[in-house]
Amino acid sequence: MPDPSEPDGPVPLTAPRDGTPRPVESTDELAEVVARMAGGTGPVAVDAERASGYRYTQRAYLVQLRRQGAGTVLIDPMPLADLRTLDAALADSEWVLHAASQDLACLAELGMRPRRLFDTELAARLAGFERVGLAALTENLLGFTLEKHHSAADWSTRPLPESWLTYAALDVEMLTDLRDHLAAELERQGKAAWAAEEFAALVATADRPPRVRPDPWRRTSGIHRVRGARAQSRVRSLWYARDGVAARRDSAPGRVLPDSAIIAAAELDPKDEKTLLGLPGFGGRSVRRLARVWLDALDEARALPDEALPVNQPVEGPPPPHRWAERDPVAAARLQRCRQVVVGTAEAHTLPPENLISPDFIRRLAWAPPDEVSPQTVGDTLRGFGARAWQIGLIAEGLAEVLPDPSAAGAGEA
Repeated sequence: MPDPSEPDGPVPLTAPRDGTPRPVESTDELAEVVARMAGGTGPVAVDAERASGYRYTQRAYLVQLRRQGAGTVLIDPMPLADLRTLDAALADSEWVLHAASQDLACLAELGMRPRRLFDTELAARLAGFERVGLAALTENLLGFTLEKHHSAADWSTRPLPESWLTYAALDVEMLTDLRDHLAAELERQGKAAWAAEEFAALVATADRPPRVRPDPWRRTSGIHRVRGARAQSRVRSLWYARDGVAARRDSAPGRVLPDSAIIAAAELDPKDEKTLLGLPGFGGRSVRRLARVWLDALDEARALPDEALPVNQPVEGPPPPHRWAERDPVAAARLQRCRQVVVGTAEAHTLPPENLISPDFIRRLAWAPPDEVSPQTVGDTLRGFGARAWQIGLIAEGLAEVLPDPSAAGAGEA
């Protein structure tokens, strides 16, 4: 007979155990928090909330921390110069984050950089869990359900609603408990050293600025429909005009003008306001108020001499895989053999293939393998791309076996 005191399923986590704290907003309050955190023990759970999809920048609008002996803290970084004093207080502590790569850059902007960390999402991937979201792991391993309905909210909103603050506090409520469960599982599977290498790599790049993509306008959704350099110049001109407005307003570019509108204007090349505003995506009031900006951008593109039009830049590295069979059938077959090794090795160790080794590394290796193929040269090549020692140890020998062309080897033996 079931025990009525035992819950039938996961327990909803609706409120922090110590209540929802009020966000820290002053230097005096921050000093008190620094002292509390310095006096705490064990790892510190860290999270940050941005306003992706609403704001131009990726800055943090709320920082959450929890540590044994210090409780949960919410910090509003907007009125504060930085959080360097807090960073100094946590210098010797392990930070626990979920999907750390999403938050490290915005934390670094505030002067916060971990010296050691544990990424619960990455740990779950290495341990072979299929569902690695924070809510799924908390439910699966700890028996509590987390609501995630505020994850895409505009965290630049002030004042922040109480329900949002509760949600933010709950994001760090169980994080160190989750870390302990995952650390034990990694140890059980013999993967703790692999995880340590991955975490060290994240720490090493914590304050590295995001890579700036060349010609970012080429990533406009739907640009594949735009034919010809002259039409592409209109995409480019509108993209940079929109980017300038978005930066000045601190608004997400898509909220200023959708990509679909840029593509429509690039295809039709409207020359007057009436035609422009009749296009899809130009109907909103704020977009209409900027009609002169968009028409000026189109005028600029129209006035460009032919030599100033966009040209396709040579692509570094191998071509897209779907073109390999046409460009180099031998390399295409080599890539297929390498992928089979990656998938087989990943399955044998209960790993996602993309965590075993970056797909880009495999493409680059298969396109231009070392002149003398051996586990050593394959490992050196992968290391040059950025692969970690544990990855090389698992995969280099298998890749070295399949890189040579089997038909060429057979011909040589004959």
